[in-house]
Amino acid sequence: MTTPTQLADQLSTTTLLRFATAGSVDDGKSTLVGRLLHDSKSVLTDQLEAVEDASRKRGQEAPDLALLTDGLRAEREQGITIDVAYRYFATPRRRFILADTPGHVQYTRNMVTGASTAELTVILVDARHGVVEQTRRHAALTALLRVPHVVLAVNKMDLTGYAEPVFAAIAQEFTAYAAELGIPAVTAIPISALAGDNVVEPSANMDWYGGPTVLEHLETVPVSHDLTGCHARFPVQYVIRPQTAEHPDYRGYAGRIEAGAFRVGDAVTVLPSGRTSAVAGIDLLGRSVHTARAPQSVTLLLEDDIDISRGDLIVPSGDTPPTTQDVEATVCHVADQPLTVGQRVLIKHTTRTVKAIVKDIPSRLTLDDLSQHPAPGQLVANDIGRVVVRTAEPLALDPYAHSRTTGSFLLVDPADGTTLTAGMAGGSFVPGTADTPEPDDAGWDF
Repeated sequence: MTTPTQLADQLSTTTLLRFATAGSVDDGKSTLVGRLLHDSKSVLTDQLEAVEDASRKRGQEAPDLALLTDGLRAEREQGITIDVAYRYFATPRRRFILADTPGHVQYTRNMVTGASTAELTVILVDARHGVVEQTRRHAALTALLRVPHVVLAVNKMDLTGYAEPVFAAIAQEFTAYAAELGIPAVTAIPISALAGDNVVEPSANMDWYGGPTVLEHLETVPVSHDLTGCHARFPVQYVIRPQTAEHPDYRGYAGRIEAGAFRVGDAVTVLPSGRTSAVAGIDLLGRSVHTARAPQSVTLLLEDDIDISRGDLIVPSGDTPPTTQDVEATVCHVADQPLTVGQRVLIKHTTRTVKAIVKDIPSRLTLDDLSQHPAPGQLVANDIGRVVVRTAEPLALDPYAHSRTTGSFLLVDPADGTTLTAGMAGGSFVPGTADTPEPDDAGWDF
């Protein structure tokens, strides 16, 4: 029997995979997740007993494993997923953070939330229905969010007699569509989440399939969390000035290294001011170190006493991102109130928040056929579109294709702090349709 200490040692040496599930309503996402948790022995006894009891009350002989993830009362009553359900589990080979996302069109914004930090997306398809509009929508969002790995899980194969031609046709159609989106590779797996075929254990009903099970692929897909080779970026969260007798002149800049590495002696530039200096010291967990790497939280000390505050970005002097006040991006609108041209907003980028105005909404994306609807005038909840935002102060954004952290931002309602829109700087898989508009001094004084 594995002791808690042995388990802790195992987990410390395993990698972490964040992944999300997506698909249409009733494709079996929650059942797949429940089967994955159950068959990998990741369900506590009291949890399983509660599911069995709830299933009996609903007149079901076998436990409904979807109840392991559908936690909201409305979800259980309607048999659907509404909110993103996060689950944490582990096997001896890897740790997992799973986001079970909704299938309804009106909850597309929830899928964006769940997949924004994912390294892999499992897109489910009902073998009886094949690739439908919501399948294409979720594939497009996966491409927009730059999720590195995609699994196509063709579910309910038991209802098609485990027919290989059915699986092959769906896999071919989806792979062709994914190629149009720029998704580099798709791993297609035929499964039955209800019966457990090819979820954790190989299926005896599909001997024609020689690929991995879902869990086997999740355990072996290559995932790299080494961000040291990326463009070094350090958003300042807090300026430390003790001003005590022991540290009368100490001035440190605290934050988390989002990418790359910083070393004592490195020449650095502070954005958006453009002032330059060099790293004089790095404090990590109460001790001085020579080098610090992402994603460590550290305090940087610079050789020069320059004006730096929360929201500034410290970067290597030879690798500075461009600063701009005209932010062009692909966005997903997540608020119930529409986003309109001329609307005053706050833009939150890393640790920096500045005033801004929506200058233009050049197009809205139709995800089923990837066509652009020009000049929609506004974006409503769950819409994906292109926007141009004029900021009060310069921002240093990397293209989202280069960095999912320093290339992303949020638009926030300045009145009540409601998140309006999630943005991805730079181009999407569909070229933009409008040029940056000329600055307009109307409205907020920039």
